[in-house]
Amino acid sequence: MISVEAALGHLFDLMSPLGTEAVPLGAASGRVLAQPVTAHRDQPPFPTSVMDGYAVRSTDIRPGAVLRVVGEAAAGHEWSGALAPGAAVRIFTGAPVPSGADRVLIQEGATRDGETITVGPDPDTAPYIRAAGTDFRVGDRIMAPRRLKPSDLVLAAAMNAPHVICSRKPDVVVMSTGDELVMPGARPRPDQIIASNAFGLAALLENEGAVVRRLPIARDTCESLDTAFDLARGSDLIVTIGGASVGDHDLVKDVARTRGMTPSFYKVAMRPGKPLTAGMMGDTPLIGLPGNPVSAMVCGIIFVRPTLRAMMGLPAQAAPRHSATLASDIGPNGPREHYMRALLDGDAIRPFERQDSGLIGILAEANALLVRAPNAPALRAGSRVDYVAI
Repeated sequence: MISVEAALGHLFDLMSPLGTEAVPLGAASGRVLAQPVTAHRDQPPFPTSVMDGYAVRSTDIRPGAVLRVVGEAAAGHEWSGALAPGAAVRIFTGAPVPSGADRVLIQEGATRDGETITVGPDPDTAPYIRAAGTDFRVGDRIMAPRRLKPSDLVLAAAMNAPHVICSRKPDVVVMSTGDELVMPGARPRPDQIIASNAFGLAALLENEGAVVRRLPIARDTCESLDTAFDLARGSDLIVTIGGASVGDHDLVKDVARTRGMTPSFYKVAMRPGKPLTAGMMGDTPLIGLPGNPVSAMVCGIIFVRPTLRAMMGLPAQAAPRHSATLASDIGPNGPREHYMRALLDGDAIRPFERQDSGLIGILAEANALLVRAPNAPALRAGSRVDYVAI
């Protein structure tokens, strides 16, 4: 068995960056930016009024001064003249400030009478002008790689970028295996169970930006597995579920090897999820997950999701760990790293009492995996512990 850290390192080594594609800005939310976005104009592109009032020269403003109103400027409608001494331009928020003006006298600071204004007894001294380029300038960049947030799209649009260059969405095949499986809605025999893992894994990977193809269930025969691998051709990543252990009916590794798979590792010192395998099938990486539903989902979170992120050009790093305060006592850990299903409430984290890897209901209730190092000692409530959000 190898460590979780070593297994992740091997997985990252198997991955090659995907190609890129131009994505319209309206379809880029959540995509991974592959090339920087460069601003094509300053923001704001001109000095802008931040208040309703009058564009004036500061030297003209004194209590009781009378100024001539010579025009009007509104957002999208500039006043194109040059402001002369003793003149004012009625201006509204967002409008370009006329040439010659260096201040906006807010409308509460003056009284208008026809085509003149009289400055009030105590005019505000703030300029109320936002200078050109105070947000960003031509040539400034949104750096890559990064997953595009809504605020990134606001910035890219303001930079006048109609599209962005993103990593191509990975084409991932998810393959469930086993004679014991039937699809949801079918009528299982007494010795069969419902295939559930592929649905959770597909959702997990789709949330990361993958295009997921769930193949029909592959049965425990070489012929059925061969057909499934044929259907997986052309994908960027193959994820198998089940059939990766050492039983007589666990044929995935054997069939994959007959098709030229070069193994990378088998078995990881963790629980749940020990019978994890990986390798290269031609140019396509393959990750073989355990068939147990909880083990498969934990391995999806700890291994497949970081791997997918690396494929899309994001940093090759483990799932982020956070810390919280243990809300109940826990006993010592065994020789494998343990990912305990837990409930996080604010800064308090409480592992579920039952950690059997077959308990899907507890997995559905959990929102965190409390991480315990190999051979960690017992801990009392109040101790700080690490966790991975799920």
